[in-house]
Amino acid sequence: AGGTQRVAMKKQKQKQSKGEPKAGPEKESHTCCGCRFPLLFAFLQLALGTSVTALGFLMAGVSSSLPARDTPYWAGILVCVVSLVGFVMLCVSYQPDEKTCLQFTAKLMYFILSALALVACVLAVAFAAHHYVQMSRFTCITILDSCHCKLDTEDPLSRSFIYQDVTDCGSLTSMLNLYLPLQMGLNLMAALVCLSACFVVWKHRYQVFYVGVRFYPLTATKGQQQKV
Repeated sequence: AGGTQRVAMKKQKQKQSKGEPKAGPEKESHTCCGCRFPLLFAFLQLALGTSVTALGFLMAGVSSSLPARDTPYWAGILVCVVSLVGFVMLCVSYQPDEKTCLQFTAKLMYFILSALALVACVLAVAFAAHHYVQMSRFTCITILDSCHCKLDTEDPLSRSFIYQDVTDCGSLTSMLNLYLPLQMGLNLMAALVCLSACFVVWKHRYQVFYVGVRFYPLTATKGQQQKV
């Protein structure tokens, strides 16, 4: 009789241990190294924004008459600001369903600024592509300290472009032919990163897309439901 009671008590303990959640490392958060939201996007945005800004200022130094649309440092600065907001989000403690006002505000600002940066980068790509296509049809001559370029030399009414503070048209066109494709590539990558960031924020908010959030085993939830 004593042996059967011991066997019955062991079976009861085994059932209880199966129903209860396991304590220890299973309750700890499982995060992908370097993939915690929005760390990866913030680093990419900072790197691309810095590159776009630096290249934009370099292009502005080629000629003082280049308009702001052809030196898109403004797009790079906006992407850098978005990355800084992403780093601020990392400092805010996570609460499910945005229970804190600070977390909701930071996430909303990050989403809006990412959308604005996406539009700015797309505009920068369009302006750079338009200028690059025009340069392939330019005929340039150097006059004093400026470079005069025309789309059609036979047409007297054809539009002309004047680049100030330039002593050699050949060096100007070669540098712009290098800088403009780089601007297109960098701004295109920045636009894709900002688009991905907007998608992940929307998915995280409305379709429960968690990145780097704590996960509990299925047995733990079943055990808690049985207790209730």
